[in-house]
Amino acid sequence: MQRKIEWTFNLIRVTPIVPIKYFKHLEGTKALYEVRVEVGSNIYRIFTFFDKGNLVVLGNGFQKKSQKTPKQEIEKALKIMEEYENEK
Repeated sequence: MQRKIEWTFNLIRVTPIVPIKYFKHLEGTKALYEVRVEVGSNIYRIFTFFDKGNLVVLGNGFQKKSQKTPKQEIEKALKIMEEYENEK
């Protein structure tokens, strides 16, 4: 799992246009994105956001077990993003 996550982050880092399968804007949010990592039949999501347009800041991650992203995970990611902005 760790190697697949590292592979995905490297893909995002070096690819000019990252396929939506790996990195996409989370609908209904202003600036939250999700990194999608698939390992076998397990799917993991890592929420991210940008700082100064170029730096990707990692928030929280979780294993996705249902079709819909849990609202509590989105709220946690938004709280992390807000805390990050307030502490800069």
